[in-house]
Amino acid sequence: MKRAQRLLTDSLGRTLEVPLEPKRIVSLCPSQTETLFALGLEGRIVGRTRYCIHPAPAVEKVPVVGGTKKVETTLISALEPDLIIAQKEENTPDIVEKLSAIAPVYVTKVESYEEALESIRRLGEVTGRLAQAQDLVHNIEAAFAPLRPASPALPVLYLIWRKPYMAAGQGTFIHSLLTRLGWTNVAATLPGRYPTLDGPERLAPACVLLSTEPYPFSEKHFPEVQRLWPEAQLVVVRGDYFSWYGVRMQEAAPYLQRLQQKLQRFALS
Repeated sequence: MKRAQRLLTDSLGRTLEVPLEPKRIVSLCPSQTETLFALGLEGRIVGRTRYCIHPAPAVEKVPVVGGTKKVETTLISALEPDLIIAQKEENTPDIVEKLSAIAPVYVTKVESYEEALESIRRLGEVTGRLAQAQDLVHNIEAAFAPLRPASPALPVLYLIWRKPYMAAGQGTFIHSLLTRLGWTNVAATLPGRYPTLDGPERLAPACVLLSTEPYPFSEKHFPEVQRLWPEAQLVVVRGDYFSWYGVRMQEAAPYLQRLQQKLQRFALS
């Protein structure tokens, strides 16, 4: 007998018929996989990407179905999911289209702090865990409440890649957090969400933030970065706390507050 279904609209405006209470979920976005576990869905997640590494070790029991940009359709089909959860930035339209022949594919979109909270609510709604999702959103809002925009505003550059250098630009979750901290993202003046820095000398950041992911920046990269921006303060920052939207935002808030205080002392010195 077919289980009860309902119609829901995902973040892309697509109307889907989904199970009232999904039993077999495949998640294709690391931060969302971690959040689904936090919503109490551990026993219902039957597939993940190789980049879905949290929460460890619980997530290690879930079969891997490929990466975020290339999935194994045959493996996913064999898992017989009744719901597949994808993410606009992480997964391609082609993946969404192909997997839609297997099960309903619910796509979220996160380009700001506000959309991150909304995506948690949406995950709760589509999985039958809305109350738990609303509690999580409340906890994240409480964690971020002490954060106030820094003054004076600090011009920063957030690097995500090397060879070529790429930065987080406008229309990204990272940019939203930088703005929330009261910092001016100098890469926001460049075209694109993740612009390649062809002419780094045109930018004038007071501080360059070197993210630990997706490129694993470390202090060993300081000399070459300092040559490009000799007047800038260089800081290695945790990429997961700037780019993993979902339950990890609870941990991110106090980290961001400490980082803000550290850099503000530099700005005032």
